[in-house]
Amino acid sequence: MVKLVHLHYSPSFHLQPLNSLKTNQKSRSAAAIPSKQLSLAPSFCSCCGRRHFIEAATAVFLPISPSKSNASTSQSDHYLDLLNRIHPPRPDWYEEFYASVMDTSMKPYEAKIAGYKSQLLEKLKGKAKRVLEIGIGTGPNLEYYAGDNEVQVFGLDPNKKMEKYARAAATAVGLPSKNFHFIEAVAEAVPLDDSSVDAVVGTLVLCSVQDVNMALKEVKRVLKPGGLFLFIEHVAAEDGTSLRLWQSLVDPLQQAVADGCHLTRETGKYISSSGFSSLELSMASLYNAPFSLITPHVYGVACN
Repeated sequence: MVKLVHLHYSPSFHLQPLNSLKTNQKSRSAAAIPSKQLSLAPSFCSCCGRRHFIEAATAVFLPISPSKSNASTSQSDHYLDLLNRIHPPRPDWYEEFYASVMDTSMKPYEAKIAGYKSQLLEKLKGKAKRVLEIGIGTGPNLEYYAGDNEVQVFGLDPNKKMEKYARAAATAVGLPSKNFHFIEAVAEAVPLDDSSVDAVVGTLVLCSVQDVNMALKEVKRVLKPGGLFLFIEHVAAEDGTSLRLWQSLVDPLQQAVADGCHLTRETGKYISSSGFSSLELSMASLYNAPFSLITPHVYGVACN
């Protein structure tokens, strides 16, 4: 059931953090996703997900039996394969450059949209202790989770250079380092167990994933029954408008320079047809970087 609503925002709200999983890594070539035995959450995937999986390293993080180790290796290889295929390895200088640009260029957008985010993410207050944010980027949403020492945030992004910016953002807003965990992965292959998080947050991320349906299936998979998916996404303008024509003309360039971002993606339709038990979906015309235009956005909450 889709319920169209319009949220009126109040700009002063601070959200609460959630449970996390740490994948500190010096490079994609050797890192491991912590196992269930780290007791961050009762049901996290005991797999190692990065480039060039190293079984010896896994033994340190995952002290499990040989049979389980084989299963873990197979699962890890699956995540690794998808990470490599969807987000191929890129030079460190490029990843760093892109992360630094995102850290500075998106600040005007974040200031314009802060009211919407605070109103939307307030829905997590008191309801979510473990939150997955897909496309964590440089951590602009971390301020909305700060304030609750019990909340753990799992920040997922395929660009490992985003981690230092996201950790700096967490520190700046007072989110304890033990409450924030960076995972280098893609939204189409989330290395967490089924029904392992209370909420998933995605802002300006479904515009750039390679497979929207696959990403939404992963969102539903990792969410507990009744868990919430909160989103804000820029979308295509109405057909026949001058803005839609402009989006269509600029879209190829946007995808090339903005890490696959699609200006003409109709993300609201994807979310509406993804099988959530309930959905509150609104539209608004909001400022969008980097072109300083007012463009259509969809935002809302879906219940698993």
